[in-house]
Amino acid sequence: MKYVKATNLLPEQLIIEIQKYIQGETIYIPKQKKSYEPWGTRSGSRKTLDDRNASIQQAFKNGQTIAQLAEDYFLSVETIKKIVYKK
Repeated sequence: MKYVKATNLLPEQLIIEIQKYIQGETIYIPKQKKSYEPWGTRSGSRKTLDDRNASIQQAFKNGQTIAQLAEDYFLSVETIKKIVYKK
């Protein structure tokens, strides 16, 4: 997240109105709900993890042990359990 100087972006009247509530502090203004994208959507990370997890679930169904999956995927046994037992 980068910081933007309000005077370079907002109209003076809006800055005056905001200053009634806060001055000289950093505030976070979230995106509108309609423009929100879930984590990893843009970068493709979510799809990569979903594909990996599907592979782990399939390997478990095919008989691989949790310990072997943990070793193969460089994940903890607990993480593999969460993946394979997820409904």
